[in-house]
Amino acid sequence: MTESSTPDLELATFGGGCFWCLEAVFELIQGVQSVTSGYTGGAIPNPTYEQVCTGRSGHAEVIQLAFDPSRIRYQDLLDVFFEVHDPTTRNRQGADVGTQYRSVVYYHSEEQHQQVLKAIQDRNTQHLHPAPIVTEVSPATVFYPAEDYHQGYFRGNGRAPYCQLVVSPKVAKFRSQFARLAQQ
Repeated sequence: MTESSTPDLELATFGGGCFWCLEAVFELIQGVQSVTSGYTGGAIPNPTYEQVCTGRSGHAEVIQLAFDPSRIRYQDLLDVFFEVHDPTTRNRQGADVGTQYRSVVYYHSEEQHQQVLKAIQDRNTQHLHPAPIVTEVSPATVFYPAEDYHQGYFRGNGRAPYCQLVVSPKVAKFRSQFARLAQQ
């Protein structure tokens, strides 16, 4: 690809429990160029996994993805996000409990901000979830990539018990509900 034909990529940052789950799903979406697991929203610079796991650093486990808006709409990314995790539980996704597992969207522009707010309002109005959405909506802050062993975790450890019990069902749900968005 030549420099002049490089697409203008946008960023999206989502937290919805363990970042391994979201990373595994969003890597499958056409138009998503990269997905990086990491931490944001806290007070400690360059946090480690161990610091984030205490729940005292203020960070959330998140993924940050670069996507080509000419191939995938931000709204589609939001639809996937809200369907592959439970946005109605505060600081919890299944057995993963703590503020680091909160449901959160960090927006990168006012347009994204408005789209997130509308998506939450529409989903609540249409009763698409069993309870009101509690997803936090905040401006993007400094993003810290997680340690190397967290990147591509599901791809390298798909047979691990956590991956089989927690990540695989989310990937299967994505493939079932969003086949039109999957990479070919």
